[in-house]
Amino acid sequence: MPNPQQISAPVQNPQISSPEKSSPTFSPSQVSVIFVLGGPGAGKGTQCANIVRDYGFTHLSAGDLLRAEQDRKDSQFGNMIKEKIRDGEIVPMEVTVQLLENAVKEKIDKEGEGSKGRFLIDGFPRKMDQALFFEKSVCPSRFTLFFDCPEETMRERLLSRGKTSGRADDNEESITKRFKTFVETSMPVVEYFEKQGKVEKVMATESPDKVYEKVRGSMERRGFQ
Repeated sequence: MPNPQQISAPVQNPQISSPEKSSPTFSPSQVSVIFVLGGPGAGKGTQCANIVRDYGFTHLSAGDLLRAEQDRKDSQFGNMIKEKIRDGEIVPMEVTVQLLENAVKEKIDKEGEGSKGRFLIDGFPRKMDQALFFEKSVCPSRFTLFFDCPEETMRERLLSRGKTSGRADDNEESITKRFKTFVETSMPVVEYFEKQGKVEKVMATESPDKVYEKVRGSMERRGFQ
């Protein structure tokens, strides 16, 4: 497996070629993965912090991992990731999945036998092929926590955040592109897992505390105390 700090791939093709696996790297008995989805500005980060505090999960943000990789010195994928994020497009799944797998392995290796193996993966999977590829190559998810929020509410939150966040994608043009991308590519993922009985839907229009009360109910229904 590549070192978390050294991701390599052919220069002419900005993707990571993961070897074919006969089974996922981790089994559900070793690792509990919850996918966290919701439109941009739905409040995923805030609620993930609460779950980390109360349930012993590690929060992995696909977006944060990609932003860190784009800023890493000598990263082969830095410019490509930067352009994709700026344009509200989706980074090739091989890049994102490998970064996530590296982060899971690094955490488990660091904690050793005492590891709970609980991971929230925030903002992922954003497309069906990502969902299928991750579950086949890394680990099947336990369920998807989906934060449902009207577009106008999310827009207001993001524009307010953009005044202080310094993020290149917290502007009107990028926000519009991100909404469109989420509806077209991520909602089919939610619907796919919903058919399997693997979605907990939470309305995210109320205050963070009120939303978290609903999140706690979802966690308990899925066996997390």
